[in-house]
Amino acid sequence: MRAAVRRIDVSMFAGIAIAVAGVVAGISATGIRMSYFLQPTGVFIVLGGTLGVSFVTTPRLALRNTARAVARLVWEKPVDRAALIQEMLALARPARTRGVTALEPMIAASTHPFLRETLSLAVDLPQRAELKAAFETKLRLRERQGEACAKTLEVAGGFAPTIGILGTVVGLIEVLSQFTNIAGVAGGVGAAFVSTIYGLGLANLLLLPAANRIRARVAENFELDEMIVEGVLCVVDGLHPALMRERLNAYVEHPH
Repeated sequence: MRAAVRRIDVSMFAGIAIAVAGVVAGISATGIRMSYFLQPTGVFIVLGGTLGVSFVTTPRLALRNTARAVARLVWEKPVDRAALIQEMLALARPARTRGVTALEPMIAASTHPFLRETLSLAVDLPQRAELKAAFETKLRLRERQGEACAKTLEVAGGFAPTIGILGTVVGLIEVLSQFTNIAGVAGGVGAAFVSTIYGLGLANLLLLPAANRIRARVAENFELDEMIVEGVLCVVDGLHPALMRERLNAYVEHPH
C-alpha cells in the first residue's frame, strides 16, 4: 500500500478567496476606489506590530512549531482509514502466531509514521500497562502541541485590531498636524482609519480562521492516532482479526 500523497488544501484557499471577494465587493458597492485602501503606513504598522508582539508573547520554539503548522495547512495528506485498518489486520496475524517481536522487520514498511512509532514501542515495551501509558502520553503531547500552535495565532489575532487602532492614531496625528488644510483633513481622517481595517482583516480573515483550522486538523489527527493506538493494542493483545476489525470499524463508520 502506498503512502498518501500530499495535495493542496483547495477548500482552505477557496474560503480565503470567498472572504476576500466578499470584502472587496462590499467596498466596491460603496463607490470607493480600492486604491484608497492601499496605505503603506498602515501595512507596516499592522504587520510589523503583530509580528513583533508574537515574538514577545510566544517562545521561539512555539513560533517555529506554529510556522510549521501553518505551512501544513496549505497541504493536506488524506488518509484512507479503511486501508489503514487492513494494514493493521495484516500485522495481527503474524503477531498472534509468532509474537509481537515478529513485527520488527515489518515496521519500516508501515505507511503511516505514527503507526511506525507505535509498533516500535510495542516491540520495545512488552508490558501492556507501560505500553498503554506511553501511547497515552504521546497522544496528549501531540494534542497539546497542536493547541499551542492554535493559541499562538489566536493571541496574534487578538492584538492585530488593537495595533490597527494604533496605526489609526498615528494617521490622525499626521492629519491634525495639517489642520489648517480643511480639505486635506477630511481625506486624511478616512485614510487614517484604513489601519483599523487592516488590523480587523488580518485578525478575522486570516489569523483566527487559521487557528480554528489548526484545531480542526488536531481533532482529526487525534482521532486517527487514537485508532492506530487501539489497533496496535489489539495486535499486542493477540485479538482475533475479526474482533479487531469490528472494534476499529467504529472509527470509520461513526467518527467522533
